[in-house]
Amino acid sequence: MSDGTFNPPGYPPVSFSFQLSFSGSNGTSEAAFQEASGISMETNVEEVSSGGDNRFKYRLPGVNKYSNLVLKRGLVPKDSPLFNWCDETLNQGMAQPIKPQKISVALLDVEKKVLISWDFIDAYPVKWSVAEFKSMENAYVVESVEFAYTYFTAVKK
Repeated sequence: MSDGTFNPPGYPPVSFSFQLSFSGSNGTSEAAFQEASGISMETNVEEVSSGGDNRFKYRLPGVNKYSNLVLKRGLVPKDSPLFNWCDETLNQGMAQPIKPQKISVALLDVEKKVLISWDFIDAYPVKWSVAEFKSMENAYVVESVEFAYTYFTAVKK
């Protein structure tokens, strides 16, 4: 007998099992990252005063605001397609048009099947950085790439 709780196999999902893919003019490529963050959306609220009634203001939904998508991984060689795209976008100034791509982040279950994915539309790199070098720590060099995008959609599989 069911107690009415939502508890399918593999629930709750784990956060360490995910995959990324980039889709642009050069086709689709996948990349491995150790961390993805910034999957966030917020609706701005506009306050409008009521004509003649000063007791309250109407709070109306406005335009959605999206956080930048931040991806982190161990530093990779300069010949990777992602590095080349970031280098072209960040170092060209405005001499050439930006080449946006769709970035997909898919959350996987224990059997490596997609539970849900998020498609980031018209994404392009806006920041690339390398973590600090510390001689007293035994750690990998981590690069961080930040992407702006127009919007994202959640796709349930």
